[in-house]
Amino acid sequence: MIKVENIHKSFDGEEILHGIDATFETGKTNLIIGTSGSGKTVFLKCLLGLFRPEQGSIHYDGDRYMDMSEEQQRELRKSMGMVFQGSALFDSMTVAENVMFPLKMFTKQKITEMNHRVKEVLDRVNLDGADDKYPSEISGGMQKRVAIARAIVNRPKYLFCDEPNSGLDPRTAIVIDNLIQEITREYDITTVINTHDMNSVLEIGESIIFLQFGDLKWTGTKDEIFKTDNKTVTDFVYSSNLFKKVRKAQLKGL
Repeated sequence: MIKVENIHKSFDGEEILHGIDATFETGKTNLIIGTSGSGKTVFLKCLLGLFRPEQGSIHYDGDRYMDMSEEQQRELRKSMGMVFQGSALFDSMTVAENVMFPLKMFTKQKITEMNHRVKEVLDRVNLDGADDKYPSEISGGMQKRVAIARAIVNRPKYLFCDEPNSGLDPRTAIVIDNLIQEITREYDITTVINTHDMNSVLEIGESIIFLQFGDLKWTGTKDEIFKTDNKTVTDFVYSSNLFKKVRKAQLKGL
């Protein structure tokens, strides 16, 4: 579990995050949603330890980040997996080499052990047989699955995903959403997903926080988001054509 208390973050005198409180539960898909400029990316980078807040604290399974030594902070980062918006695969490396990269960086495993683990995670994301292909030889959806395999190869306690469905068609996006949710539950990971994709909210939004201009405006689940009377939230979610259709169907059923 990750618990955030009263986080403030500024750049060049301009405050971007205004005292955010949030809890991200283990074994659940925790979503951060909001429009562009809402502070989602800054908040995610604070959770990753890339940005240091001026105020507030972040606790990882009860341990306060600011109280950790540099060595403890390094160890914490090793327990984090990251799925980047554009997959961020190395073009000159094969699929297997991309997935093995964190093992070479952060472990002292033998090559046979690394090969076994790479095969294990590639099988888990349904990419058996793609080991020797290069990123340019596989589809965007397959590239995302490689990115997920790489993110979990070191058995992380925390998984962070930045717009994991960016550039994917709706059907492939649902496949990726479901895969992330399955892995979260199977491995009991604390997963935090930064997204503006309303399909993801509807599909896997077990715990959601909504940010606007650096303020926390709402927290809830994918079911509760339809029932809220918070106008800021409803204006945002019903700007999506998908949610308009869902809302229309709900009203017809009343």
